[in-house]
Amino acid sequence: MSVTRFGVSLESNLLEALDEYVHTNKFPNRSQAIRHLIEKNIVESKWKCNHIVAGAIILTYDFNKIDIKNKLGEIQKNYTDVILSAQNFYITANKILEIIAVKGTSYKLTELSENLISIKGIEHGKLIMSKAE
Repeated sequence: MSVTRFGVSLESNLLEALDEYVHTNKFPNRSQAIRHLIEKNIVESKWKCNHIVAGAIILTYDFNKIDIKNKLGEIQKNYTDVILSAQNFYITANKILEIIAVKGTSYKLTELSENLISIKGIEHGKLIMSKAE
């Protein structure tokens, strides 16, 4: 069953999901939410096409584990062509939040993030990308 409201034709369960998405993300209306979803889809398809993107790799880890810092440094020195900046923040006495600003092909940024996140002792890691062109 399809439901048509304000020019949008969707099955009732999809329309309900859209309304929930609008509410949860505090969009002013459905059009803004749909616009956001389309833009997100375009950006993600560019990642697959290996366009130039910019983003951040976010990591958390225990500062006292020396091996982690050494491995992070070794990996990062092999990606100086895509790393713009790296900053460390103490979020507790022992825990570090590291944010690495990056710009390059989506493939290379994904490769870098996977190498960093897979280091033993990394508690959390995530790559966030956005179109740069």
